Amino acid sequence: MKIAILDDYQDCIRALDCFKLLDGHEVKVFSNTVRGAGQLAVRLAPYDALVLIRERTRLNRAMLAKLPKLKLISQTGKVAGHIDVAAASELGIAIAEGIGSPTAPAELTWALIMAAQRKIVPYASNLKDGLWQTVSTYQPVNTLGSVLKGRTLAIWGYGKIGQLIAGYGRAFGMRVLVWGSQASRDAAVAAGDTAAPSRQAFFAEADVLSLHLRLNEATRGIVTAEDLAQMKPTALFVNTSRAELVADGALVAALQQGKPGGAALDVFDTEPLTPDSPLLRMPNVLATPHLGYVEKDSYELYFQYALQNVADFALGRCSRILNPDYAAKQRVA
Repeated sequence: MKIAILDDYQDCIRALDCFKLLDGHEVKVFSNTVRGAGQLAVRLAPYDALVLIRERTRLNRAMLAKLPKLKLISQTGKVAGHIDVAAASELGIAIAEGIGSPTAPAELTWALIMAAQRKIVPYASNLKDGLWQTVSTYQPVNTLGSVLKGRTLAIWGYGKIGQLIAGYGRAFGMRVLVWGSQASRDAAVAAGDTAAPSRQAFFAEADVLSLHLRLNEATRGIVTAEDLAQMKPTALFVNTSRAELVADGALVAALQQGKPGGAALDVFDTEPLTPDSPLLRMPNVLATPHLGYVEKDSYELYFQYALQNVADFALGRCSRILNPDYAAKQRVA
């Protein structure tokens, strides 16, 4: 098969142990991203199979219709709305899913919380310029960091990642407050955490608030400007899940108004994030380039399954097809 692996920004996939699973196939790894739909269609047109790194490339109906040779999309982890599954099925394109792990995104979330609370990045950056114990030369934002012990960690979404974050919070002596579905709140109480009595109380009582929700039509824009306005001026808003969980423009406006007082972000509406983003100019924002799953063990896990799915599909025996109805219109060589 002729296979394309897309958006390998660090050009590291070929160095993974599992890359040998594609031995015998013609493989092209793209380390840069094409933004224009026309350019992307030209790039992808020759390939029988595409391997996607999470949601870095979106494949809608219009794009899929321009790829007549495409037979398989192999997804690292789970499909999360960036592929038009119905269109793929109608066009006879199979979609294979893999698995992921909550460990890396949970650890990255906690690293962001720790760094933001203690202002580690500006302290370290200024030290290189000879400034000792200085967050900023602009005195109004040259403030002290704070510990986590005794503060309230608010978690919206008590799934695998949310539960890990709750455990970290408890280990640091934090009070863990949970919002979400009734099942999430019940699970939190069973684990010894606290279910927020209301959505308003959840935002108002948070010292650190972290989102751990899946993005779908029900959760898109679920965090509103009104929610953010309830937060303390000392609170930290953390998002390592999906930027689209927050209403468009609401977070930038809230940060400019001082509620919450800061943010730690790993996800953005447009990725890669452009250098002119207002978030990058805010001294109260710690931003990282979507690193939640970007580490060695996670890549080996994600690609072990994604590349095995390609190899199995080439042999006609892939067992992880998300849309088995594609077979009715399956494309042949």
